[in-house]
Amino acid sequence: MGPGAGASATGDGLVRRRRARRLRIAALGAAVLVLGGLGAGLAAYVKLSGNITADEAAAEELRRYEKERPTALVKGAQNILLIGSDTRSGSGNGKYGHYNGTERSDTVILLHLAADRRSATAVSLPRDLMVNVPSCRKPDGSRTEPMFAMFNYAYEMGGSACLIRTVEKLTDIRVDHHVVVDFSGFKEMVDAVDGVEVCLKQPVTDKDAKLRLPAGRVTLNGEQALGYVRVRKSLGNGSDTDRMERQQRFLGALVNKVRGDDVLLNPVKLYPVLDAATSSLTTDPALASLRGLYQLVRGLREIPTDRVRFLTVPRESYVYNANRDQLVEPEAEKLFARLRADQSVEVAGEVPRDSGANGSNPDANSASGGPSASHSVPDSMAERDSSAHPSHYAGYVLGAAFDDGAPHMSPAHAPSPTPTFHGNTAAEDLCG
Repeated sequence: MGPGAGASATGDGLVRRRRARRLRIAALGAAVLVLGGLGAGLAAYVKLSGNITADEAAAEELRRYEKERPTALVKGAQNILLIGSDTRSGSGNGKYGHYNGTERSDTVILLHLAADRRSATAVSLPRDLMVNVPSCRKPDGSRTEPMFAMFNYAYEMGGSACLIRTVEKLTDIRVDHHVVVDFSGFKEMVDAVDGVEVCLKQPVTDKDAKLRLPAGRVTLNGEQALGYVRVRKSLGNGSDTDRMERQQRFLGALVNKVRGDDVLLNPVKLYPVLDAATSSLTTDPALASLRGLYQLVRGLREIPTDRVRFLTVPRESYVYNANRDQLVEPEAEKLFARLRADQSVEVAGEVPRDSGANGSNPDANSASGGPSASHSVPDSMAERDSSAHPSHYAGYVLGAAFDDGAPHMSPAHAPSPTPTFHGNTAAEDLCG
């Protein structure tokens, strides 16, 4: 073998060794990056999961009453009770009032997720609604007596478990999960998405709610948003129903903001939203981790915003106290029955009062075992408005359209029309 050939072989070997070394270094660098990324991801996962508080006390109390709770009727459908707490305890909540050891359910929404995850229905339950509250365990271990009282009395006296049992007895709907969020958590969530746009018909100045806003399109930060969804005196007619509708429209705008900014698909944007959303959450143990929350919401990304529906349970002024509410029957039971069966409902801003049963039923109380004159309401339960709530009824589109040339079906075999309630969807523009 000649010198030229030997030099060439030696040179090739050197090149191969250098190339192999570079590949090892590149592989090591890639491994470091991957491990670093996994480490950061694990750290973020642990932090976010640690933000969530598991409501073990509620889980224990609900297990005690498992035999009396409704059973799930449709596999895959889920019902989540969303509870907005007005607690003044904890970081950031004290400035909204003095903490007296109790908290009330400032907002309660029963969220129904269809089994096919193609629609979601959020039903607001008024805190002033007169309901049967079962005997519940108080924080000190004692138990309350069953009573006919305002809806938010359940949460004040017995926490999440008492509220869930009250909702289940009212609706006969199984509550699969519950989520409690306080004032700070709500504000942080809004700030994490850089504010939410609303539309005001006129300027708003409210010292109590710390609001000073111009008319027109306004992007609210967290503090402003909290005042906007809670204010009574300077927006609308002062009723709780009006406030609930404002909350529903705001939540729809929040859903639109998250979906429109592709937050769900962008980790850089998603992390601060998740951090804010989990920081002030208390949930049932099954949801008290990112894994639990992910399993619940992973199918929700595909729900069109026009199929995310918001409405208030059919209600009217309580017959014995205009500052309280009562259900309108049979409309409320029709709504509950459809949710139990995972059947759809429709919402519209204007529902004709003469389109079927409009909710006006003077005999509803006596026919359904409703309130009687012997029921009294303790004055100390919660602060109330001095103004009476206006009646607010849900309407139904009960008539089915048939072509004149087609044979008419008997009522027993006619297709059941989808009821339409007063409400809105997440697709609606607040300024539209």
